[in-house]
Amino acid sequence: MAIHPRITGGRRQGPLPLPLKNALLAAITVAAAVSILCLLSFTDTVSFTDTLAFLGFPPREVDKRDSNRRYLYWGLRVDCPGKHCGSCAGLGHQESSLRCALEEALFLDRVLVMPSRMCLSSVHNTKGILHSSNATTEQRWETGSCAMESLYDLDLMSRTVPVILDNPRSWYEIISRSTKLGEAGVVDVQGVSRVELKENPNYSSALLINRTASPLAWFMECKDRTKRSSVMLPYTFLPTMATKKLRNAANKMKEVLGDYDAIHVRRGDLLKNRKDRFGVERSLHPHLDRDTRPEFIKKRIAKWIRPGRTLFIASNERTPGFFSPLSDRYKLAYSSNFSSILDPIIENNYQLFMVERLIMQGAKTFVKTMKEFDKDLALCDDPKKNTKDWQEPVYT
Repeated sequence: MAIHPRITGGRRQGPLPLPLKNALLAAITVAAAVSILCLLSFTDTVSFTDTLAFLGFPPREVDKRDSNRRYLYWGLRVDCPGKHCGSCAGLGHQESSLRCALEEALFLDRVLVMPSRMCLSSVHNTKGILHSSNATTEQRWETGSCAMESLYDLDLMSRTVPVILDNPRSWYEIISRSTKLGEAGVVDVQGVSRVELKENPNYSSALLINRTASPLAWFMECKDRTKRSSVMLPYTFLPTMATKKLRNAANKMKEVLGDYDAIHVRRGDLLKNRKDRFGVERSLHPHLDRDTRPEFIKKRIAKWIRPGRTLFIASNERTPGFFSPLSDRYKLAYSSNFSSILDPIIENNYQLFMVERLIMQGAKTFVKTMKEFDKDLALCDDPKKNTKDWQEPVYT
């Protein structure tokens, strides 16, 4: 159950008008009550205690739950509501936004109410995407998304940043407290810095801070994200929060690989060119196609990875045998070599890439496609950031 994406119906900052807020809380409370009554109707033997347990709040936990616990809510989907609801970014972009929300929750000492599902981009995923033109929006979302719990270990994540999911199980306790607090229950904000959210009592005293009024992608709220000293969560945080079954699969693969190196070769979506008004091909990454071909990879990594080493390759290149020329120098390994480990658990390419990231993190030497930090080893020197500078591709 998610808060409506447009609580205020505009760009209002600060507390909601009391009548509207009461109506919102009343509506959510009624919905929660109906859910509980439906559950109780299943059997006469189900007690209210059983119902609380089903909703995710066993009595012993409810009784001991900190009454001062407060929450932060950014939206029912990553980067949505807002102008990005109609699109679906890849895992990396969605994680940048999710990490931004997690950082703010950590800074404010609040529990982040996370979306219960993550959008699966058809560009980056070929499994589970619904193509039927007769499908409803909800059917497309349900099929073109996956449960957040199928990607991340929320218990492990909560050791650093407490999180819950925005489903009825998680919302029940929040709704109950919100109705009791009245005006101090929910505050809707837009364009307010996290420092003000923490220091201004009009915001800090609220049970739930709701950020769904912003039309921007979530990561845009992290204004200082380029200043490394201000980043509270490292880039590696979410990759290491993979769910237990994905971590176990990665560990089994690492045991088989032994002492190995790894490269990430991103081609596919990044190689798309466009023609200018004179019909000349242009690319945002003019050297990428050249630098990620086997003959150039071999020259590039020679100074970092010696011949004879086991080399794990993670790539979105779909041409069969594309990297075979590297086999005269290295022992090549791919995810496809571990189908007995991966096939039983992998449902989409996001899960597969999360396993591959864990493999790459465990490599003795890891070479990325493009640099993210100054000390990174990379195949291509083109900037990873989308500079909007379309140039002619270079192949020589």
